[in-house]
Amino acid sequence: MAELSRLPGPIADLWDWQLDGSCRQINPEVFFHPEGERGPARRSRDSQAKEVCLACPVLTQCREHALRVREPYGVWGAMTEDEREAHYAGHAVPAAS
Repeated sequence: MAELSRLPGPIADLWDWQLDGSCRQINPEVFFHPEGERGPARRSRDSQAKEVCLACPVLTQCREHALRVREPYGVWGAMTEDEREAHYAGHAVPAAS
């Protein structure tokens, strides 16, 4: 679960970056896996999501937000759930691709 105490307050300037996200033009199902999705299907969907992220003008803001609030689900800022967990644990995170 996201750590709500880490979320910034309702100041529009803090959230405006989301309006410029490339993901707004893509089906959200690309960024969030269905229950039980594993293996090649999940890797393929994650790769598709990361391609969108890597071309996004707000990649950095998105990634920083996801790491700051510990987003538990989906691809954010070209990082999967597992990559974010590795980051929190202090393990090397593979380059976004």
